[in-house]
Amino acid sequence: MFGLFKTDPVKKLQKAYEYKLEQAMQAARNGDMRANASLTEEAEALRAQIDKYKQESEPGT
Repeated sequence: MFGLFKTDPVKKLQKAYEYKLEQAMQAARNGDMRANASLTEEAEALRAQIDKYKQESEPGT
């Protein structure tokens, strides 16, 4: 019953990941390649966290 209101950290990280990629795309469109590289790096760090959570939650591994 108490798990009903528990948030899923993967969903939150996925949303942040997609937002960072969107920001990186906008920076690239505006010609700001430094910001694009920085935002892409941040997005990849979030992706690594997502993969880590998914790997930990897999049963039997």
